[in-house]
Amino acid sequence: MSDNNEDRRSYGNGGSDRSRSGDSRGGSAGGGPRGSGGGRGNAGGGHRGGSADRRGGPDRRSDGPPRRRGGEGSFGPPPRDGGAYAERRAPRPEEPDLPDEVEAGELDPEVRRDLLSLDKSNANAVARHLVMAGRLIDDDPRLALAHARAARQRAGRVAVVRETAGITAYHAGEWAEALSELRAARRMAGGPGLLAVMADCERGLGRPERAIELGRSEEARALSGDEATELRIVVAGARMDLGQFDQAVVTLQTPPLDASQSGSTAARLFYAYADALVAAGRIEDGLKWFLNSAAADLDGDTDAEDRVAELSGEQ
Repeated sequence: MSDNNEDRRSYGNGGSDRSRSGDSRGGSAGGGPRGSGGGRGNAGGGHRGGSADRRGGPDRRSDGPPRRRGGEGSFGPPPRDGGAYAERRAPRPEEPDLPDEVEAGELDPEVRRDLLSLDKSNANAVARHLVMAGRLIDDDPRLALAHARAARQRAGRVAVVRETAGITAYHAGEWAEALSELRAARRMAGGPGLLAVMADCERGLGRPERAIELGRSEEARALSGDEATELRIVVAGARMDLGQFDQAVVTLQTPPLDASQSGSTAARLFYAYADALVAAGRIEDGLKWFLNSAAADLDGDTDAEDRVAELSGEQ
């Protein structure tokens, strides 16, 4: 996907439009498809939850595990006489228009290498649809999803295409579709996949218990760094969904909870922790961590300052 998808939606408690209000869904759903310009796009924005549904949640900008190349997006050419294959093959749905200025070269080189199993013309179209999905994911997620679906229809056996479709569906609020696509990508590519995004999709589907189960899985235990933090925020949000506020607080009490840290991931983690504290009735402690979140939030990913004003009676 294109680098333009500065996916700042947080899964987790972050406020504003980036989290589902009242959802308490937390987490940042991890890094996403890789975009043009060599960087991986942030397609993971949170399922917009986070406790109390504010901005927060893990950073979608994390890279995630390396992905192996998938297979081709078609079963090969049909028999010359049409044959059974031609009868079985479903017609390709109408695809969204691709602006003339959109070029396949805008896609991350690593992703383009994953498309080498396709014929040249198809690979070019798939790449351009992925670029458009990355460009639109923040401002028009429904149209971004239409482009991602077009890419999937053309190259459904390429893991990064399925991952992109999953992440874009996630941004569009299509939780079931997102979960299905991300599972498929994980089967193709191996590795833990985007567990935080998958767990947040479970929350979006009203299944917080399943999100907690993912957080306890062997794959989850293998995560480290920002990926582990992102999943922990989502799990804390699932605890909030179930009214388990004290457990949500404990879930987030890990070494990364260091007030001296700054940046997007730290800001969302502090926000999620503050939200859980407030929900557990520890208002003063929550105010302190909202202040820490505001100080760490260099990019404006959260509405921590608004929460501080709200709790201190300044609004």
